[in-house]
Amino acid sequence: MSGAGRVITDIGDIAELTFGPLDIDQYSRAIHSEQAGAQVMFIGTTRDTFQEKKVIRLEYEAYSSMALRTLTSIFVDVRRRFPSIIHCAVGHRIGNVPVGETSIIVAVSSPHRKVAFEACELILEEVKSKAQI
Repeated sequence: MSGAGRVITDIGDIAELTFGPLDIDQYSRAIHSEQAGAQVMFIGTTRDTFQEKKVIRLEYEAYSSMALRTLTSIFVDVRRRFPSIIHCAVGHRIGNVPVGETSIIVAVSSPHRKVAFEACELILEEVKSKAQI
């Protein structure tokens, strides 16, 4: 497993992998814009059961440099589909994430809510299927 890292693109999108807790307020501030009529965030947490079995924690490993490149590539693809996006950001924990703690944050701002919701969901699904986490 490689280390944590953070990338801020030329247009201000943020991709971050961290061993520490994710700061929800930090992501809210990162996507804030006076042009945004919508700010949507998905906050994924470790739940206490999976397929009726007790969960104590999740452990995430990442090939960090490749995962960060993949996250920024996802931003580019999503912006092509939804050009009105103002900002987007993804934070993902690596290492141990105990029950109740945040493991991923996906945040998007846009002028209108429909785009923000759809882009947020698309980013989440793309991260789950493509990122090396």
